[in-house]
Order: sequence, then C-alpha cells, then structure tokens
Amino acid sequence: MDSCSYFKLIGCFILIISIATAQAQSTPCHPRDCKEVYERGNVNSGVYTVKPDELPAFEVYCDMSNGGGWTVFQRRVDGKIDFFLNWVDYVKGFGDLNGEFWLGLSKINRLTAAQSNNLCVDLEDFDGNKKYATYSTFQVGSGGTRYKLTVSGYGGDAGDSLSYHNGMKFSTKDYQNDGTAGPPANCAVSFEGAWWYNNCLQSNLNAVYSIRSPSPSSIFMMWYPHYDLKTSEMKLRPS
Repeated sequence: MDSCSYFKLIGCFILIISIATAQAQSTPCHPRDCKEVYERGNVNSGVYTVKPDELPAFEVYCDMSNGGGWTVFQRRVDGKIDFFLNWVDYVKGFGDLNGEFWLGLSKINRLTAAQSNNLCVDLEDFDGNKKYATYSTFQVGSGGTRYKLTVSGYGGDAGDSLSYHNGMKFSTKDYQNDGTAGPPANCAVSFEGAWWYNNCLQSNLNAVYSIRSPSPSSIFMMWYPHYDLKTSEMKLRPS
C-alpha cells in the first residue's frame, strides 16, 4: 500500500467515526422523569421510558393532567392486583402500569434522590366523592435507609394523613420496620398492607381492597378520615 492509499484509508476511518459520533449525539437520551417527558412535547398520558440516573432505564406511567409531568407510582382501581405482598415485591414493583400497580421502592428512590419533589394523592370513594392531598416535599430514601419516607408541606382537602408517617421506614408482612413497641406485633400483618407504618397508621393505600366495606375499617385501604375508598393514585413531580 502506497502512502496515498494509506492516508485515504485513514481518512475513511475518521469519516466513519465522525458520522457515528454525530448520530449518537443527535439521538436524544431517555428523559429523566415524566416532567422531562412533558417538556419534550409529549402531552398525552401513558407509559413512557425514563432514566433518572446511570442505572438502566425503566417504564413509568406519566399523568399529563394538572400541569403535566406527574410520575405515577401507585394506583388502585378495582382490586384485581394483590397488594399484600413481600418486601422483595415492593422493592422491585408489581402490577400493570395501565391498571393497578406499585412502581417499586427502588425506582421511587431513584426518581426522588437527586431533586426536590412534590407529591399528589388522588382519592375517590364509592359514592363518587373525590378528594386530594398534596405535599411540597416528598422523598423516599435508599435501600440502606429501608426506603425512609420524607414528606411535608400538606395542602388539599383529603386531610393530612401522611405527615404522621414522616421519617418512617417501609414495612411489609415479612420485613417489619414500623417502630412498634407492643401489640400489634407487626403493623403490616395486622392491617394487611405494606406502608411507612408508625405504630401504626393514619393512612394505608396499599391495604386490602374492599368492594364497599359494610363499616369503616382501617384494615381496608384508607386515608383518615376516609375509609370507603374505591380508587387511589400517588404521583410525584420535581418541584
């Protein structure tokens, strides 16, 4: 190979690398969360892929109402999904993003770890009455903290039934972190649902789903003073 051919070959390699680099730079990376999905012009609610950090991307349901950009991490609508599950299930997540689901503690932590977030909780009872609660600060800690809840700044008309659980670790029927000093021995077992229990509760939206309970009971999904809940949805958005 003469020197001319050699330099032509090198030039081709450089051109190929330059084109590949340009294509990679022009290809948008995954949005960090649903707020960024919305800011990129996606105004329809539905399932999108997000990547809040250097770990693998994952799918979420984005609610584009009420200003858009809400990442939904919990939804109950009909009781088709069993929520009385173990620790590993709540860490990983379960259910159907287009129906009932829990996104997963590890994913909620990734979404809330690097920035300040707002929380919105939408509730509806079997008579069609709708209530909501908002919080100006919301974060779920890492697995090392057992997914400790940080929440404050209540607003809305549902009642402040989550601040009571501020600072608590997450508990499931097989992993107790509820601060219980005496009976009941395990809040998650006694109230049949995983939550940030505080010896024991003022709310639990992951409890047993009841098709219209005959009498108020904190064993069923509840948000004090609302016991007869038909639907719930919890969603977050960067402040």
